[in-house]
Amino acid sequence: MDTAALKRHCRTLPGASETLHGEPANILVYAVGGKRFAHFKTSEPERWRFSVKVTPERFLELTDQPGIKPARWLGNHRWITIVDVSAMPSDYLRELVRWSYRHALDKLPKRQQRAIAEGGDAVDRGHGR
Repeated sequence: MDTAALKRHCRTLPGASETLHGEPANILVYAVGGKRFAHFKTSEPERWRFSVKVTPERFLELTDQPGIKPARWLGNHRWITIVDVSAMPSDYLRELVRWSYRHALDKLPKRQQRAIAEGGDAVDRGHGR
C-alpha cells in the first residue's frame, strides 16, 4: 500500500476527519470525534512517515522490527512510526489503523459513538482487538 492509498483508507473510516497542520507541527492528522488515530509527517526529512497507536504488546513487537520506531513525542503513549508504508503488508497496515481508530472511537462519549455509527457504515468491532 502506498501513501496515497493509506490516506484514502484513513479518510473512509466512519466519522474520520483529515486536518493538515502546518508549521511547526507539519503533520496530516486523522481523527474521529476530535481524537487522533493516525498521522503523517509532511515535512522533510521525515516526509510521509506514518504513525498510529498500538497495543502494549504490539508496541514491543513492532518497534523491534527494522523501519518501525517509537513515535517522536508520542512513543511513551504507545504510538509507533512506520518509516516506509510501502514496505509493510497492506492488510497489516489496515489492521493497525483499524485498531487505532477503534481505540480513539472508544474514548468518545457513547452518544457521540452512536451518532458516528448512525452517520456512516457500521464500525468493525471485531478486528484488531
